[in-house]
Amino acid sequence: MKSILFLIPLVKAGEVVWDGFFNASSTTASIDQWSWSNQVGSWQWYIHGSQPTAHYLEVSPDFKNPADKSDGKGIRISIDDTSSWNGQTMMRSELIPQTNANLGTGTLFYHFSLQTKKENAPNPALEHQIAFFESHFTELKYGGDEKTLRWMTDGKSKWSTELVAGTWYNFAYEIDFSAKTVGLWTSTGAEALKKVVAPVGANTQTNSKDWHVGELRLDNGQKGGKEDWFWSGVYVEKGAITTAIAGPAA
Repeated sequence: MKSILFLIPLVKAGEVVWDGFFNASSTTASIDQWSWSNQVGSWQWYIHGSQPTAHYLEVSPDFKNPADKSDGKGIRISIDDTSSWNGQTMMRSELIPQTNANLGTGTLFYHFSLQTKKENAPNPALEHQIAFFESHFTELKYGGDEKTLRWMTDGKSKWSTELVAGTWYNFAYEIDFSAKTVGLWTSTGAEALKKVVAPVGANTQTNSKDWHVGELRLDNGQKGGKEDWFWSGVYVEKGAITTAIAGPAA
């Protein structure tokens, strides 16, 4: 009897053009080594308050989505009433890609996962801008007039969900810089990403170093208190989207 060979097609994932993964040796101190005169590592770190870096950032295996197999650790990015940057009335703790890669050409998928907890939960009375570009052509917002986590393009809400403490929310912005469109893929926990918003028109633009991974809170003189946001699985890819939350390591 002749054996029959079944050819199983390989599932192709995209090509990673930049990643902000934290491995087993990553520490807050290693992020703190970055400066304008010493541009090392995967992240620029200059938008934060007056306290030492360890006050706003901490990396730990406990801080990543357990389904994420591409990071050794996740990161806690915190804001509090000391987080004014350069005297602004908004509180900010933000990381920005340190890269020479072109993150503003063709179609790219900007991936990240985030979580909040009951302890040091975000203040729903205040508006938050999260994972945004300098021109705000796409971003997440939370709080303020609408006490939900919502995805925006050019200032208009296209998708929203309740922000539940302890839940991991996974996202990929599908950005076509040539066609000037943005779509959204999302899921929770370990579930694979699914497209929830087909690409819509947006004023897409970036200099490859203005994607803000972190939080900006519009305190405007109020006291918003301390908030902890947890992040993992941050990377940018081109080609076919990786829908598995395990990431490229899968």
